[in-house]
Amino acid sequence: MTATVAATVPARRTLPAAAIVTTAVMLALVVNLVVYAVGRQLGGSYRFTSAAGPAEVDALTVGAFTVLPLLVGLTMAALLGRRWPAVLSVALVVAPALALVTILVMTVPADLDRVSTLALASCHVVLAPVAIVALLRLRRPG
Repeated sequence: MTATVAATVPARRTLPAAAIVTTAVMLALVVNLVVYAVGRQLGGSYRFTSAAGPAEVDALTVGAFTVLPLLVGLTMAALLGRRWPAVLSVALVVAPALALVTILVMTVPADLDRVSTLALASCHVVLAPVAIVALLRLRRPG
């Protein structure tokens, strides 16, 4: 009797890196705008005091703080990961860590109401699994 051993070969990537990055960014944007809208409906004012005086987080700010870091980070990881694949492994730790640490650095210290704090913290949390899934997809051979 002979045993057959199946080699574990990573699945090939079905989407180009640009499509993976774009899909991840757009998904995070849509989810975070929904989280923001739900927070508004639940009474979140998104008002806080900045060094310059009273301020308010609006949908545009949520969009920018969702799109820019995720787009820059995933793009850098995709480009650098072609030459140095270990970059993608590092990014799998750094990306979610940054998403979660920024809750403590940006959201918690602001004098937001409880609903706004929870909604904005949730927006940060959304970035972690989106980044992880995108980075795992980018690690597959193209």
